[in-house]
Formats: sequence, structure tokens, C-alpha cells
Amino acid sequence: MNNAVPSSASRKVTLNDVARLAGVSVATASKALNGRKQVRAETRARVVEAAEQLSFSPNELARSLLADRTGTVGLLTNDLEGRFSIPILMGAEDAFGADSVAVFLCDARGDAIREKHHVQALLSRRVDGLIVVGSRTDPRPSLGRELPVPVVYAYAPSEDPEDLSIVVDNVGAGRSAVDHLVSTGRTRIAHITGDPTYGASQERAEGALAALADHGLSLVGEVRFGSWTESWGRAAASMLLGQHPELDAILCGSDQVARGVMDALREHGRTVPDDVAVMGFDNWEIFTSGARPALTSVDMNFERLGRVAAQRLFAAIDGEPRSGVEALDTRVVIRGSTVPG
Repeated sequence: MNNAVPSSASRKVTLNDVARLAGVSVATASKALNGRKQVRAETRARVVEAAEQLSFSPNELARSLLADRTGTVGLLTNDLEGRFSIPILMGAEDAFGADSVAVFLCDARGDAIREKHHVQALLSRRVDGLIVVGSRTDPRPSLGRELPVPVVYAYAPSEDPEDLSIVVDNVGAGRSAVDHLVSTGRTRIAHITGDPTYGASQERAEGALAALADHGLSLVGEVRFGSWTESWGRAAASMLLGQHPELDAILCGSDQVARGVMDALREHGRTVPDDVAVMGFDNWEIFTSGARPALTSVDMNFERLGRVAAQRLFAAIDGEPRSGVEALDTRVVIRGSTVPG
């Protein structure tokens, strides 16, 4: 190794010195000295050799990690005005605020070049870590493994399994929705959902179908994919009623679709929930509380997702990174559209 570092006699050796001598990032040096599995064996050996050469001890590692912190983190979103990004960001900011951490918020607006610029800008401000919030649940490209700070992906998982991603369990959400409808005595259940290119619509349908099978039931008709709009809900429900007048429940892929479904049922003389129960996803208050009767919905717990992402980032900053995908549970919020008041 021939990378020049300041003499240990002139000042205290830091993790930066070890990283520079080993030719790796500070984050990689930290992982190597902490025995994390994400580091290749030859890289770990190089870092350990550098630490020994500089007489850098584990206690000095802990002190160096603290000394190098700025008390700031970056929150990078691709959809700042989106329905899902805002509560996730609020949950993360609550967790950061409780720990007196300042937050830099950047909106890439779905532009990869803008995102790259924001990442470099945040790193230039020496943030301690990054949370990347997606605009939909489909996997997204990783920012890479060579960043000098830990990164946690929220809502949209990273394509790299070595990254840590915190997501919603949409399959489990679909299961719990059907379980609730069956618990109210419904056995002839249809499913109207949104854009089939969205992972959320596919995963929720997958969970719903699996739960129906567990209960010995079959879906009424086929899964009706369309758009995330009230107009699609109205049109799809009208078609369903014409083809399957026997149905007694409609599970909708979003609250917005559910509002359209409820309009169609009313127009066809069906009473909710006496004749047909209706249920949505997302627990979006503007739709759930404004519906008549109020709409039962699956709450995706987005603020909790943000808080958990922040907690995992704190752990990674403290030298305890995780990897893989962590899926969080949802909850059914029961209202008058499935259970008579």
C-alpha cells in the first residue's frame, strides 16, 4: 500500500485515514472492520492491514464514526406531490426530529439525471446517510454500493438484494382484505383494481386470490384491471353487475376506484353494505370519510414505513447495516361500507 496518510504522531488516526490507505470508501472500511458480510474477503484483508499499520483500534472506530458525523441526512423522493410519498416522508422526519437530525429534502421528479445531481449535492453537504423514497412499489435501480454513506430504500425496493429496502406487504394486504370480507359473511367477491403494470395491483390481487382459495372460494369473474380512477370503478362495476348480479362484495384496488364502484351500485339500486359490501386500499381520508357510507379500507401504514426506514438508517450509520427487503404489515380499518352501522 502506498497511499499517503498523515503521520499518526501528528494527530489522531481516523477511519478516513484507514479508508484512504486501503483505497476504499469510509462506509466500506467501517463494514470491513465491523465484520459485515457485504465486503469481499480481499477488501476486508486490505482494510484490516491498513488499520493494523496505523494502529487503529475498534474503540477508535467507534469514536471516529461519531466524530465524522454531521447530524444531517438526505431524503430523496421522485414524487414529492404524490399521495404516498408525503406520509412516508412525514414518518421519516418524525423519527429524525426525535433524534435531533436535520433533513435535506430533494425531489428528483422521476428524472434519473436530476436524481444523480441531487445525490452528489447531498454528498457534498456530507450527509450521514440517505433515504430514497419511490413513487410506486416496483423495484428501482440501486444508487450503487460505492457511496460513502449508507442508503435505505423506502416503498420502492432497490433492484440490488444487498441494499436494504423497506416496503409494504401488498400480498398480505390483499389477503387481509378478503379475510375481512369473508368474516362478514360475503362469499361472492369480485375484484376491480388499477393499472396492471403496477406491482401493487398485481400483488394485492395475488393475495386476494390466495385468501379466497384458503376459504374454499373462487373470485366472481376475473380480476378487472384498469386505471386508478373513479370513472374506471363506475364502468367496471356496471359491467360486473350486468354479468354477475349475484355478487355480494367488491374489493377495489384503491379507495378512488371504490368511490366509483359505490356510485355505480347506487345507480343500479344496490344498497351498500346490505346488498353489496365495498372495500378499498390505501385508507385515503379524502375518499374514505367522504363516502356514504364511510369506506372500509386497508391502511398501508405509510408513516410507520417512513419511521422504520429512518430507524434502519440510524442503525446503518451506527455501523449495523442490514440488507434485503423488509415488508411491513398493513391493517384493515373497518367502516360502514362492509359492516352496517
